[in-house]
Amino acid sequence: MSRSTTTSIKRPTRRVAADQGTSRLGDLTRDIPVERKISRRPRIALFFGLFSLAIIGLIVAAVVILPINTWMDQTDDIDRRQAELDELTRVNNELEGEVNRLETDDGAREAAREEIGLVEAGERRTTVQLPTALPTDLPDGWPYNVVTAIIAARTAGPAPTPTE
Repeated sequence: MSRSTTTSIKRPTRRVAADQGTSRLGDLTRDIPVERKISRRPRIALFFGLFSLAIIGLIVAAVVILPINTWMDQTDDIDRRQAELDELTRVNNELEGEVNRLETDDGAREAAREEIGLVEAGERRTTVQLPTALPTDLPDGWPYNVVTAIIAARTAGPAPTPTE
């Protein structure tokens, strides 16, 4: 007897899918015939399985882990470059202030005095040279050993005060 009376299409009789091998679950629950196995030896099959897992692990590492490391390195690089940009911005602002100062008459006059030694009418120019450093590597023997001791005492600074 037909299950439906509204169609004239003959339906196949019901079969248990796992027994007939027509469902996907039936393929997983049956043994694989020997001629369809990849390897007939279990150790080789285990090796192929582990090798496949290693390849999958390497692919995951290449797709996920390496980009994360690169991203972290880029973050450090961005921080370093941001600090450099902040420093350059600070220096640029200082130079802009200096340019604004030099655009005024007083600033130009001051720069001319410092750079080329400008002397205005009614002023007298006086040059003062800084004292040159005296040599401190004196020969051995009298009186030089006394002078060397005095120089060493002056450069050492004040003596520490004894605490009691």
